[in-house]
Amino acid sequence: MVEMTENAPAGQAGKKDAGEGHHHGVSFGEAFRVWLRVAALSFGGPAGQIAVMHRIIVDEKRWIGEHRFLHALNYCMLLPGPEAQQLAVYIGWLMHRTLGGLVAGVLFVLPGFLSILALSYIYAAYGSVGIVAGLFFGLKAAVLAVVVQAVIRIGGRALRNRVMLAIAAAAFVAIFFFHVPFPLIVLAAAIGGFFGGRFGLEAFSPGGGHKAASGAVLSDADSALGEGIPDHARPNLAWSLRISAALLALWLVPVAVLYAFFGPGDVFSQIGLFFSKMAVVTFGGAYAALAYVAQEAVQHFGWLKPGEMLDGLGMAETTPGPLIMVLQFVGFMGAFRNPGSLDPMLAATLAAILTTWVTFVPCFLWIFLGAPFIEKLRGNVALAGAMSAITAAVVGVILNLAIWFGLHTLFAEVATVSLGSLRLDVPVLQSAVPAAIALSAAAAIAIFRLKTSVITTLFACAIAGMLWTLAVS
Repeated sequence: MVEMTENAPAGQAGKKDAGEGHHHGVSFGEAFRVWLRVAALSFGGPAGQIAVMHRIIVDEKRWIGEHRFLHALNYCMLLPGPEAQQLAVYIGWLMHRTLGGLVAGVLFVLPGFLSILALSYIYAAYGSVGIVAGLFFGLKAAVLAVVVQAVIRIGGRALRNRVMLAIAAAAFVAIFFFHVPFPLIVLAAAIGGFFGGRFGLEAFSPGGGHKAASGAVLSDADSALGEGIPDHARPNLAWSLRISAALLALWLVPVAVLYAFFGPGDVFSQIGLFFSKMAVVTFGGAYAALAYVAQEAVQHFGWLKPGEMLDGLGMAETTPGPLIMVLQFVGFMGAFRNPGSLDPMLAATLAAILTTWVTFVPCFLWIFLGAPFIEKLRGNVALAGAMSAITAAVVGVILNLAIWFGLHTLFAEVATVSLGSLRLDVPVLQSAVPAAIALSAAAAIAIFRLKTSVITTLFACAIAGMLWTLAVS
């Protein structure tokens, strides 16, 4: 085996046929350190996380080439769940088999899990106390601008023609005016897009996507892994079924046990079932799922108050890891308020672990089951059409999220007007919160006009929120 140092060129290792075995020269220990570094720098949502991974894995370490990286990313974009974390699992598996994928995926989640758990403790214990309340007040106002940015960014990429624009508009009307559940919107869009792609309609053909980094492009042949397919990455139905069965059991057996022993009314049973369902339908990333999660967590389960979902999103925005980690905060607060016979903090901690478990175990399942067969998936025009339609529908859902967040951030009171099956949330104008309006406007100017980074904007607004709270107390 050829030994490579971090600064050695990867070209010679890449010349070897990956099918003959592992000749990339990257030790498991080095990979562990690199994935830990990727995890520590994974701020800024999926776009920032993918950019960090590309810079380190492709440009700096030269483990895999540009085309292989984008091919893996395109596959992850087809899946429910956080594409950046799944991309880490995919590359880790490609480089160091199953264990490599597990390590890369777990490390990608671990820093965010620990950070949000610590912030959740502070929030539950001191959230209503002066300076802490001010911190989350500032974060909440800034997050509104971040969500609006997500609508514009994703919409600019997804709404390429009038058909996609119509799908986004229909999704918005369905969820905003009629409160149609998010999974039904995803299903309807997927069915329409599938048949649109299958019949060859141009509006549903794939286009756009993530842009590669500027500068010289690293070819697959010149990368450490080379352009061949490693033996373990070739389609093997028996292996795929075994690993899938194991992951499926790890995911669903704990949920079934909780349901059987504690019943459907127990908060842990509800958390396990609800977030398992979300793991299957979260196409389009965290922003797409949050409107539905907020609707259910606030109105149906009573786990959160309306403004608290923004607090959780502020935590996820300012900590490393996928934004979908906000679900951990939702589960934490749900059990904290419904602990049963347990200590509230213990119940909340167990719920945070359960929520994270059922959210991310399926991500490993999707990768290990499908990654060896991605060449077949890449050429499937019907599947590409379905994903184009889902992404368009997600824009409408995120627009609903932005309006919902805005109403509950900028106004202290929101009323519901019902006309038959149509239900509309409208603000009580007299309850407007001037400080929240000012902070949200400042955050929007910083992000859209001054091009300030999201992290800087969030921290600045958090400090401003604390100062404002101290000034009026």
